[in-house]
Amino acid sequence: MKPKVFIARPIPRDVEDYIAKHCEYRIWNKKETIPADMLLEKTKNVEGLLAINPPVTPEFLRQAPQLKVISNTAVGYDSFDLEAMRKYQVLGTHTPYVLDETVADLAFSLILATARRLPELNNYVKQGKWTKETQASELFGTDVHHATLGIVGMGRIGEKIARRAVFGFEMNVLYNSNTPKPELEEKYGMKYSNLNLLLERSDFVLLILPLTPSTRHLIGKEQLKRMKPNAILINCARGAVVDESALIEALQQGEIRGAGLDVFEQEPVDRENPLLRMENVVALPHIGSATEETRHAMVMKAAENLVAGVTGKIPDNVVKELKDLV
Repeated sequence: MKPKVFIARPIPRDVEDYIAKHCEYRIWNKKETIPADMLLEKTKNVEGLLAINPPVTPEFLRQAPQLKVISNTAVGYDSFDLEAMRKYQVLGTHTPYVLDETVADLAFSLILATARRLPELNNYVKQGKWTKETQASELFGTDVHHATLGIVGMGRIGEKIARRAVFGFEMNVLYNSNTPKPELEEKYGMKYSNLNLLLERSDFVLLILPLTPSTRHLIGKEQLKRMKPNAILINCARGAVVDESALIEALQQGEIRGAGLDVFEQEPVDRENPLLRMENVVALPHIGSATEETRHAMVMKAAENLVAGVTGKIPDNVVKELKDLV
């Protein structure tokens, strides 16, 4: 008998066919997110769940006693209660690697867009403000080439951003991570730095690290004050890595030059958020991995992790905190 699984989001037909070969399944095919109570009901008698950032709580796991694996179709997994999953012996998987280059592209897009004021000046032209009387200085941005980029978080994506910065734009790269990476320093000529010095010396500060209790509001009022007044903050991590109220104040007071944000503390972002009214802020709807090719690869990898977890095999991408369960 095939193991039972629940798919809590629409997926491509070929991915659904792959799961069907190995599992008996039901699927939520609506565009809107499945309600939490319905997700709980659908998961009560299955061995596997495929979803995007499902709210995994002790209560959820208590009511799903047959669950063996929860396969997240994203790379981040801050919605997992890891202690509860360990207690109930439920594997959690995610989708690293397949999105790294795509997110690095997006991160560099934000650097360029903020530095050269691309969205702002696009609107300037389309609104008919560009005239013969326009002064050239009104359109000035700031250089990216040969500037100093400080990367906070030097995992797989951080490395790919560093490669673009060094070989594409001849930037000087500082980085901060839990441990120094001497092999990457030699490869790219970048330098390890403590966070305070990185903030003080960088023209662009780029955040690309997971959200954990220790990184929540890592960048707050004190850290923003350490940045150069002409520096730009780029957040491609999680919204809560930055204290958003402190960022709003820093931008309003002119303490930093601008910000490029793919993530917010509340998502979707509140339409009354002051950040949305600032011309020196580029705001995106959390699209780091949002290309057709990459999202398909992520969902397929999640399906492979799901099938492995319910058929007695070891999934490729068990989250690091739960690897001792396999």
